[in-house]
Amino acid sequence: MASSSSSSGNRPPPRPNTAFRELRGSRSPGEFAAAVRRAAREIGEQVSCDARYIGRVESGEIRCPNYAYERVFRHMFPGHTLQDMGFQARESVRGRGSRALPGRSPGPPPGAFPGPPRVPPAGGLQDRSAGLLADLLAGPPEPLADAAGIPRPSADTPEESDVLRRAFMTGGTAAVATAALGPASAASPRLRAGSADAEAVEESVRLIRVLDDRQGGDGLYRRSTRPLREAYALLDAGAPRQPVRDRLYVGAGELALSVGWLAHDSGRLDDARSHYAEALATARVSGDPGLEAHAFCNTAFLARDAGRPREAVRAAQAAQQAARQLPSHRLLSLLALREAGGWAGLGDRAACEQALLRARILFARGPSDADPEWMSFFGEAELEGLESQCWSALGDWPRAARHARRAVRLQQPHFVRNRALFTAQLAGDLTRGGEIEEAAAAGREVIALLEQVRSTRIRAMLDRTARELLPYRRSAPVADFLALHG
Repeated sequence: MASSSSSSGNRPPPRPNTAFRELRGSRSPGEFAAAVRRAAREIGEQVSCDARYIGRVESGEIRCPNYAYERVFRHMFPGHTLQDMGFQARESVRGRGSRALPGRSPGPPPGAFPGPPRVPPAGGLQDRSAGLLADLLAGPPEPLADAAGIPRPSADTPEESDVLRRAFMTGGTAAVATAALGPASAASPRLRAGSADAEAVEESVRLIRVLDDRQGGDGLYRRSTRPLREAYALLDAGAPRQPVRDRLYVGAGELALSVGWLAHDSGRLDDARSHYAEALATARVSGDPGLEAHAFCNTAFLARDAGRPREAVRAAQAAQQAARQLPSHRLLSLLALREAGGWAGLGDRAACEQALLRARILFARGPSDADPEWMSFFGEAELEGLESQCWSALGDWPRAARHARRAVRLQQPHFVRNRALFTAQLAGDLTRGGEIEEAAAAGREVIALLEQVRSTRIRAMLDRTARELLPYRRSAPVADFLALHG
């Protein structure tokens, strides 16, 4: 089986990054990784940093970090350039951006999201797997720079190049494993999965989450199902080492939840229910309480949106039971909010208020290094937004609008889908509370955000607000909103 290193061609052996090692100082790799995660939370970034990542940087294997890590490192070490931290110039590192260098073939057209590396059509492992996430990566243009002046990804700037290279090129076993499961493979030995395959599954999960935060679920769901099939094919193929098997189980389960969420957000509730059940079964087989808590959490959210509030309460309580094995107050806070949403749907105000109070007490205990990676979206804005939804379900429109305003104000800019969601929630709450002109203004903001985000769920919320504002169309702000909506 070809290893991941086979895709690097004649790359020289890595040179240790001594400058970065000096920046770590006396802290262990694990302690330094925890500091990186804390710094990321301070600036609203999403990174999954552990001791292994720090080791890869210091060994020189990671010659240039992706843009998310660059922002975090610049925040940790003000005034340091990438070169000061021992990294190579981005244009010198092989990846998506290197295609624009002299002597190389041109990259994709402007505005295209980077696709998988091209490989020769030789029928080898890389050729079979190079398209694993190719369709998934088609998306709208990104802005060229953020507020800090650090470039955003374009055709020539590979924010995800390190991620994509591993997700595509080391994921070769996935396609082969799929073929190995068919009748034609009966006479040949079945290929086994390795750590590079587990890492490819994990990076696929991260990439889907990043794209979902930017774009919403509508344009991603169908394109995300193939990586999920490949991940479960890897599980069927098996792995010779238990640590790799454990990573594959958790990775496949998290991928099923991510794909299920895309289905949920795009209005395919039956598909979402199936994916969540698949993830829960994987959690039970692997005995992983974190994956089980996540699966029940998503199931509770889906049940609430599908009009099954009692099921939402039961699923949220089951999630809390599983999460008690994990030292994460923030996870328990989110699960209490899921339970509150179920109680609100049942019209039980007292039980809802108790769950909301419990969620706030747990949230106030702060984040920890034990918080699951998938909870990067859960901050104060999400807390306010979910509470707003509870009060809205209970018919307390002024209180719902008050929390929705806070959610909009606190939301980090790069969570574009959530900004649109909370603004749509605000527009609906204001409409039902009689604040017609402010509701119309919020509705116009949602329409602007929906130029970047495709979400059936958010569009349905906005459509309902438009219908409820129709009787007030003589108001100029309402008329402007209805014209834009139409």
